[in-house]
Amino acid sequence: MKEETCEHIRQVTEVTIGDEYLCEECMKVGGTWVHLRTCQTCGVTLCCDTSPAQHMTAHYHATGHPVIASAEPGERWLWCYPDEQIARY
Repeated sequence: MKEETCEHIRQVTEVTIGDEYLCEECMKVGGTWVHLRTCQTCGVTLCCDTSPAQHMTAHYHATGHPVIASAEPGERWLWCYPDEQIARY
């Protein structure tokens, strides 16, 4: 049986990806990142959980913004933190 898409992901009507390929928080402290994610609520682009600082997950915990998109070239997916659900677009 196919799983229903969560309400948080359904609320994303237009996927936003950051204009610059960098983690804003890593840049402030001279850190490095592995992959980037863009918050679908505020548009900030930050590093993933594979990166040392895990800035995007910290952003979710600080703000409650639920959905992120991969900012990696060629990847087209959304992730919902509260529902732990991925959706391709």
